Amino acid sequence: MEIYQTEEQQVEAIKSFWSENGNSIIAGLVIGFSGFIGLNYYQDHQLAEQQKTADTYMVNMELADKKPEEFNQKAAVFIAQHKDSSYASLTAFAMAKNVLSHKDYTQAVKYLQTAIDKAPNAGIKAIAIIRLAQLQTQLKQYDKALANLANVMPESFIASIEEAKGDIYVLQGKNDLARTAYQTAIDNDGLKASSVLQMKIDDLAIALD
Repeated sequence: MEIYQTEEQQVEAIKSFWSENGNSIIAGLVIGFSGFIGLNYYQDHQLAEQQKTADTYMVNMELADKKPEEFNQKAAVFIAQHKDSSYASLTAFAMAKNVLSHKDYTQAVKYLQTAIDKAPNAGIKAIAIIRLAQLQTQLKQYDKALANLANVMPESFIASIEEAKGDIYVLQGKNDLARTAYQTAIDNDGLKASSVLQMKIDDLAIALD
């Protein structure tokens, strides 16, 4: 490291350094400052877009009960435009509910599958999977329903999963498997969420006697 004895030497050294490196320093500062401004602009833009998406979602939801046909049209466009948003999954849920009221089971299955595919987290995905399995049970697609219920889901959904399995086994005449599934649901606090769960296992006990 050089040591400069006089102020003149120091000044000359600074001038020399600046002459050689000044442009690159300025460029670095400009780029850094531009990056800072760009990052803030990007974050603000993202926040504005998220708010806009949320507002559009809420407007669409208000149409769900009042104008179901208009809702379905706008909801389909919304999902296509915001397929990577968490609102896509929630919109698909609402669309499934909408078409189920008209007994359009084929479309309901498609919308629930969309809700699964677009789910923003494991919890919402589990709810969509279980609801799809329940619908498939209604359609007597038992193997498909059981396959869906075999997906890995959070432990907090064990009771709902096992109760849904029990319902399928009853319809298949597999009462032993049904009783095991219902008991597993009860053992995982299923009675808190399902008031009829105890009745289901009691009815099985009578049938097995």
